[in-house]
Amino acid sequence: MPTPPTPSIRELLLTEIRRQEPQGYSGPTLQQASILNAVAGTLGIRQDPDREQAILTEWGELFRTGLLAWGLNLSNPNPPFFHLTERGRHTLQNLSRDPSNPAGYLRHLSSIAQLDEVALSYLREALDCYVTGLFKAAAVMVGGAAERVILILADNVIQKLTSIARPVPRELNDWRIKTVTDGLHSLFDGQRTRFTRELRESFEAYWSAFAQQIRTTRNDAGHPESVDPVTPDTVHASLLVFPELARVAEGLMTWVRANLT
Repeated sequence: MPTPPTPSIRELLLTEIRRQEPQGYSGPTLQQASILNAVAGTLGIRQDPDREQAILTEWGELFRTGLLAWGLNLSNPNPPFFHLTERGRHTLQNLSRDPSNPAGYLRHLSSIAQLDEVALSYLREALDCYVTGLFKAAAVMVGGAAERVILILADNVIQKLTSIARPVPRELNDWRIKTVTDGLHSLFDGQRTRFTRELRESFEAYWSAFAQQIRTTRNDAGHPESVDPVTPDTVHASLLVFPELARVAEGLMTWVRANLT
């Protein structure tokens, strides 16, 4: 899966910040030049205005979206000193797969599940919205990606049932995603004693996450009753849940093709 250049720069910046982050109040401090110069060196950039400005653009986004803030303390409140915000610290805790690092997130996802191009396009846009602070849009986009995963799974079930001349539950052909999801849950719940232990545990742990987290957050954003119907934390949770939903859906599709009778 190709990685877009801008998230790669973002990942390098965050990785370098984590490497240079002081472990206490004494010793080195986080300063702009040391981070930017280290990333430019990693990328082999020398006197290349376009690539230098690409780094500066992504650097500015880290401040605009609230991961970084200027200043070390009240005695040194201005650049070149900067510090991590609470959100920034949370990001660095799981940098390899956090949604604030789209490149790492997509690498993690591709290691456990494969999406079709439609779901992937929605997910990439969800990540783009998330890192730029467009949280309502991100909630809708990750919801769209999840619905695509569910619909592909339903298509696989319909094809298998048709091929073995078994009746297809009418819920699976419904236009409402909740009805389709409930129909799939009923079918798989009746079959889960035949699952492997790993698939059964994943199904029990993560299937309900679609309805309880991703779909609810998407509906709150898509049918707002307030100015801020979703929060950054709820959208963050939806994005963290999504790879596990994709993994369990892929496992169920494999089981359906080989074992559904």
